[in-house]
Amino acid sequence: MIHLSTWYRRVGHTSMAPVRWAAAWARITFFGSVMVVRALSPRSYGPQTRYNLARHVYIDTAPILGWFTVLISLFTLIITRIVIVTSASYGLSQYALEMVVRVLVVELIPLTAALFVALRCTIPSGAALVEMRRIGHFRSLRRKRLDPIAVEVLPRLMAGIFACITLASLSCVVAGFLAYFAVYGFTVAGIDAYTHVAGRVFDPMFTFIFALKTLFFAIAVSVIPMASGLNNIEDDGSRESAALQGLVRMFGVLLILEALSLVGNYI
Repeated sequence: MIHLSTWYRRVGHTSMAPVRWAAAWARITFFGSVMVVRALSPRSYGPQTRYNLARHVYIDTAPILGWFTVLISLFTLIITRIVIVTSASYGLSQYALEMVVRVLVVELIPLTAALFVALRCTIPSGAALVEMRRIGHFRSLRRKRLDPIAVEVLPRLMAGIFACITLASLSCVVAGFLAYFAVYGFTVAGIDAYTHVAGRVFDPMFTFIFALKTLFFAIAVSVIPMASGLNNIEDDGSRESAALQGLVRMFGVLLILEALSLVGNYI
């Protein structure tokens, strides 16, 4: 593995841009594969890893959960009102609720949650890994017979995945309730119609693609910034450059995943 890392670094520093681009993505893919294996292995979760995992899950989720939900609630009310008024002006009121569910709940909220978690949690964590590597923190952990990947990287990655899925799930539920109240008001008269619309939207294949997209969003916003922080081969290893690389690569992957989900749902 040391020889592989050395080869990647040599390619990254001496080759042309397309080769450096391919080498960087090869490292990200390799890192993601290793982290999936680590995450599924019970041996990875030693006492220090469990402690750091619980701490990062709380730090990355609890402080932002409340006000992100409030932000999504306001966003839902605004978008729902715009869609309802616009649909009524064109005589398409019967399609307003389904449009809100498809566009807001299914498409916008998971993407918004992923970007929010990336900017708030995982990109700063990736930049922090650059600093840890620079000051020799990983070497210090190895001298203590601790695995830096298990102790510092895996908890941050798992916390990012947990935060993204939690924010997306809770926000979708809140947006669904608010969309109902925005259309029907505080009454139970529209429950049957709303349930029919939701059931028509979330058929088995659509639900499967939605869940898969949310999971891949969470993995992408967690793995790519961490990999950019640990495997920063294109520059001097600064925090700012690692954060920028992670943001650009992650944004491209999110766009590809969103495009694939649209193709699977509507074509």
